[in-house]
Amino acid sequence: MSISDRQRRWLKAQSHHRKPVVSVGQAGITESLLAELEGALAHHELLKVKVAAGDRELRDSIIERMLEATGADLVNRIGNVAVLYRANPKKRSPLELPQG
Repeated sequence: MSISDRQRRWLKAQSHHRKPVVSVGQAGITESLLAELEGALAHHELLKVKVAAGDRELRDSIIERMLEATGADLVNRIGNVAVLYRANPKKRSPLELPQG
């Protein structure tokens, strides 16, 4: 299930004050990075990821691989920071997205 434009705007506003939780370095996507990302998404649902690797095309491909591997939605991307969202219905108090 993909998020709507209205939900994306709401999530973007919610992510504004957050700091990056996961950082991707020159090594790119590794199994340990994916495990850390899975845990962070399960715990936070909405998080920033700093991708400090290569040029724009390489950063785009890294972000795309993270989205495919985790099933998360891309909320926003500015420079080398991407905001990811994946709902966790098992979380005690999940984020309540606006309808639509």
